[in-house]
Amino acid sequence: MSAPIATDAKPGLTAPAGLTVEGLYVQYGSGHTANKVVHDLSLSVKTGQVLGLVGESGSGKSTVARGLLGLVHPTAGSVAVGGVDVATMTARHRARQIQMIFQDPYASLNPRMSVGAIIAEALTTRPEVSRQQRLDEVRRLLELVMLDPELDARMPRQLSGGQRQRVAIARALAAKPKVIIADEITSALDVSVQAQVLNVLRDVLEHEQVSVLFISHSLAVVRYVSDHIAVMHDGRIVENGSTNDLITAPQHPYTRALLASVPTLDGSTLQDHSWLPIAGPQDAQQIETGCRYRPRCPIGTVTHPDRTICVEVDPADDAASRCNQATCHFAAVAQRASPEKQGIN
Repeated sequence: MSAPIATDAKPGLTAPAGLTVEGLYVQYGSGHTANKVVHDLSLSVKTGQVLGLVGESGSGKSTVARGLLGLVHPTAGSVAVGGVDVATMTARHRARQIQMIFQDPYASLNPRMSVGAIIAEALTTRPEVSRQQRLDEVRRLLELVMLDPELDARMPRQLSGGQRQRVAIARALAAKPKVIIADEITSALDVSVQAQVLNVLRDVLEHEQVSVLFISHSLAVVRYVSDHIAVMHDGRIVENGSTNDLITAPQHPYTRALLASVPTLDGSTLQDHSWLPIAGPQDAQQIETGCRYRPRCPIGTVTHPDRTICVEVDPADDAASRCNQATCHFAAVAQRASPEKQGIN
């Protein structure tokens, strides 16, 4: 089992991890047709922290989110919120503990309800809140996400994409959850609007004590909002570390490939292009031993046939002993040309 990804609490916080996942496995189907989407995933996010989960499409990120929400049933592993196993919670209690912000804000907001009603509906999970308190809380949450409280009477179709996504953030916060999952929440927005939403999210986290799992395919976006980053490939975490460590000294060749695809302000990339040419998607389900990334790896058996360890030994077995817990037998090779360039935009 891989070691849990742990993030350090912000100064003054001593609460246990808001979200803890241990040895999570998720598969679709069974028998010979089983598709193992998430494999032995472990992570831990303390209250007040943001863990960025990044990887290409099809790597299993959204399946992780569905597993945490209970929309799919893990085949193994455990999920705990505030130290309590979610398997012991009712569906209503679980929904209050874990809230989701979806990729498409228009599709996730009821078009027949006003903004105020949408947020107020989430407050019904808190029976201690009176009607007047509910109205006051709606206005407070709208102000918190940098929206005019007078917008509470508007319908979702009357708002811009960025405004709708901020309403979605306010709705998620209304239930006072311990965990928020943000799944590609800026990918449907223009770049300038993305920045507005991300700034709002960062500001909100200064006031709300919540653990955030921020899912994205963009390292640039993840870097901006996250305290810690986990890189996912083919259902597994292949590298994780603090945001600064992972960006400035990536250990896994897949992480370096992702960084090489991110442009910087001067038109270059953060990583040397020699790490970029990886093969297309491969069916890792057919790989029973060794490294599941090896068919795409620029430093493995594709270019170095003598490295039989990549075929025979799973690098996840001793990942905990490596820097950033990288699942690569030759992770140290990445240190030979660590770039000094900074500033993903």
